[in-house]
Amino acid sequence: MRYFIVTYAQRANGQMDELTAVSTRVKNKDWQMANVILDFKELKVLRSSLNGEVVPKDWDRIVSYYHQHYKNIIERLFRENGYEVVQPDNSDESTPVQTSDTPTDSEPA
Repeated sequence: MRYFIVTYAQRANGQMDELTAVSTRVKNKDWQMANVILDFKELKVLRSSLNGEVVPKDWDRIVSYYHQHYKNIIERLFRENGYEVVQPDNSDESTPVQTSDTPTDSEPA
């Protein structure tokens, strides 16, 4: 998988639902409906908006936020796209996921 896609949907009672998906490609529907599209091969934010407002495309900040909530998925996406996930020395602190700049030669098991 290459892309992490997040869509927010507002319920009638005002609450927001967060719908997430991983995909090998971005579909036309995703470009029209998704609020966040992250490309884990190129390490780029392709789309970031909330309630029609564009959010700054800060890769580290956005990935760090979703890593708190979807740790296994985010780390799997890094590994599957050839990046090593490096854990911070102090595991109690909430810090962004750090990756190597170059993909590793080994494939995930």
